[in-house]
Amino acid sequence: MASATVALGDEKMKKMGSRKDTNKAASLYTRLGGKKGITTVVNTFVGNCAGDSRINAFFAATAADPKRLAEFKSLLVDQICEASGGPCKYKGKDMKTAHMGMGVKDADFAALVEDLVKALDSNKVGQKEKDELLGALGPMKSDIVG
Repeated sequence: MASATVALGDEKMKKMGSRKDTNKAASLYTRLGGKKGITTVVNTFVGNCAGDSRINAFFAATAADPKRLAEFKSLLVDQICEASGGPCKYKGKDMKTAHMGMGVKDADFAALVEDLVKALDSNKVGQKEKDELLGALGPMKSDIVG
């Protein structure tokens, strides 16, 4: 299932990100379970990345320092919270600056997305919400890969 979502590729992420949601019943933030739900997904996601030999080297220094790891998770929560229409404000570096010089390749980004989808699946996030979140985060790829 995760690879199917990843295989949909950048084009779907672009389309999903540009689509206007006409259903005003509940924001994506609310449907993700608010900050508590997002925090649960982020904790699972970070664990998935740490266990993924394809990309865990990118996170080794952060994972080795508990204070740095807590800050990283907090920034991810705020980023997803803001991107999903929640009240949080992401205060970290822009994605281009944060990933400058890291040498992130397309395959690395695909692995990261796969780990995020696995986290969303394991936390029972619905397909509509997954698509919306990936659509909101997908445009960051051009600032991360390079």
